Amino acid sequence: MMKHWIPTISLLGITLYSSVSSAAGLLTPSNSQLPALTLYDHNVSVAIEDGYAITRVDQVFTNPNPQDLEALYSFPIPDKAALAEFSYWIDGKQIMGEVIERKKAKTLYQQEKSAGREAGLAEQDSFKTFDIHVSPVRAKDKVRIQLAYIQPATLDTGIGRYVYPLEDGGVDEEKMSFWTATEVVSNHFSFNVTVKSAYPIDALRLPNHPNASIKQISDGVWQASIEAHGNVAAITQNSDEAPASMPQITVPTEASKPSPGFKLNQDLVLYWRHKPGLTGSVEVIANRADANSEGTFMMVITPGEDLPPISAGTDWTFILDQSGSMSGKYGSLTSGIKQALSSLRPNDRFRIILFNNRATDLSHGFVEANNANTTDMINRLNNTQPHNGTNLYAGLLKGIKGVNTDRTNAIVLVTDGVANVGETRQKQFLSLLETTDIRLFTFIMGNSANKPLLNILTRESNGFSQNISNNDDIIGQIMLAVSKVTHEAMHEIALKFDGVRVSDVTPKRFGSLYRGQQLTVFGHYSGDGEAAVTLTGNIAGKDKQYQTHFDFPNQANLNPEVERLWAYATIQELAEKINDFGEKTELKSAIIDIATQFSLVTNYTSMIVMREAQFKQHKIKRSNLTRTNEEHKAQQQRLSQAPVNHQVDQAQPMYATPRPNVSQPSPYQRSYGGGGGSGAVGPWDIILFLPLLGLLRRKSKKNA
Repeated sequence: MMKHWIPTISLLGITLYSSVSSAAGLLTPSNSQLPALTLYDHNVSVAIEDGYAITRVDQVFTNPNPQDLEALYSFPIPDKAALAEFSYWIDGKQIMGEVIERKKAKTLYQQEKSAGREAGLAEQDSFKTFDIHVSPVRAKDKVRIQLAYIQPATLDTGIGRYVYPLEDGGVDEEKMSFWTATEVVSNHFSFNVTVKSAYPIDALRLPNHPNASIKQISDGVWQASIEAHGNVAAITQNSDEAPASMPQITVPTEASKPSPGFKLNQDLVLYWRHKPGLTGSVEVIANRADANSEGTFMMVITPGEDLPPISAGTDWTFILDQSGSMSGKYGSLTSGIKQALSSLRPNDRFRIILFNNRATDLSHGFVEANNANTTDMINRLNNTQPHNGTNLYAGLLKGIKGVNTDRTNAIVLVTDGVANVGETRQKQFLSLLETTDIRLFTFIMGNSANKPLLNILTRESNGFSQNISNNDDIIGQIMLAVSKVTHEAMHEIALKFDGVRVSDVTPKRFGSLYRGQQLTVFGHYSGDGEAAVTLTGNIAGKDKQYQTHFDFPNQANLNPEVERLWAYATIQELAEKINDFGEKTELKSAIIDIATQFSLVTNYTSMIVMREAQFKQHKIKRSNLTRTNEEHKAQQQRLSQAPVNHQVDQAQPMYATPRPNVSQPSPYQRSYGGGGGSGAVGPWDIILFLPLLGLLRRKSKKNA
């Protein structure tokens, strides 16, 4: 019989509820005798256009205490996001931070803090959080800070998705035991997002916020906003001295009884959907000062060929985390698995593996996907309780060992992704993948999962990864995954450039491309003339080739942020090498060099804010100030313009057929009710019903 490759889907992370508060906010030591600082205003603006998103966060902290204090604000690291701006208002003037080596930045911050001068520090805590330090917050006064980060904005099967992360994941037990978080915005919270696309958008949703204001400006421009006000009874402090750029701040009195403000304890998840019928495309977003300089580009390839379905039945293995960290979330988990099982085809089979300190086969092997077996398994799950540690390796080992290599297999792993029992070494996980021909599909659910480990496992197995928020819907995400597991993929992908000189391309390995995915590539180019681009790969054992040609722009100045996107993508590849081979000096130095040149916060670099006189004293160049001024100028130009069409293959299309879209079900979906068409429930429909699903989850928790 033909041997099928074994795709593995993993949804990694924490589901919706936790017994411990774990959110973005101001941190206070647990044993502190002073009242916490107040997070007064929190205003977020997001611009999504040209293949990337820029998120700007403006915050005001107040100090109700009779002495000066330091503020520490912590928030989760967004997926593939580069922190590029951090500024602090000093004497009514906004001071932009500069990126330097991490240890030096920490030393300078401590020196400024000890001297009583205003200073700020932005650091990255491994793969978990960004930590923002500000000192001092004057007694009975306030401070204002602003930060901005940039990240690619890709689509999957015609659906775009943006997450503003606020839940910190709750897996850093050491940090949680030391700090308590102030997560309530007492005065004013706002979240405003603009989505601009040269391709028509037919819907935009903030599914967990039914009261959000959503407006369609044109076919390709939509806006959404959320606003919340606290009712703070307060006295005004120094209001006459506040600069025009600073909102008037009030400090609550102890006698006041403010109403609850907006809580920063749930991610904000935004979806938008392109209209169906769009053809495949090649888009190039470039930045180049002039024809004599080197240019930087981001290329986004959206395949137009709908990959053929696999007709053979699939064996599904669900590997579920039963450790103590899943307490309070188990009801949501079993509800999602029930829906997943009910969507399987009659010729599919499934089994369920549970793991905590050890792994257990709850179903005792594969069973047919019918109503009786589904009901039996859900009843068994409902009779189990989470406890003990997380032996991720044991669960994955048992799941892989039980597969039948003569059938197509899908392995669904649900965990917080932080192994703390048994085998935890990365090289042993990689060795395990080598024992069987599997492809690992990682859905990293939650904001503190071990993304570096999971992404490396994904890369080595030629699978794909997707970060999933607790405010996403596990059912809809599984259904999107089903369309990938049940269709052929393009493997052995290669991209070739001829004509114009192209260099420093990242990623260097493309792995595989699955149904509905886009291919995003960064690089440099020089010279002029026509560029020929050839994409090759293998689908179901047959070699495929797609070609186009176009001219890279001689001059382009509307998207300078592309330079930072290239830099961060390159840094990520270097970081993966460190995870693979250890912290070699040349790799660490390369990251520091790129991060300081392009002003990015990493594990090895931080952003420091001081008075201008202190920057001069320490001979720190104001390179980030120069870069951000150029970016802000370009952003203002784009603000007044209609969406720009960056498609470069219109003269010679790389694809002549429509791209996959959830509104147009595949043959598999039409046959088995997998979504999108009339009479079927698809991923987009699930998104629309998320508020109801959230209510059902809350009831499930109450009844647990």
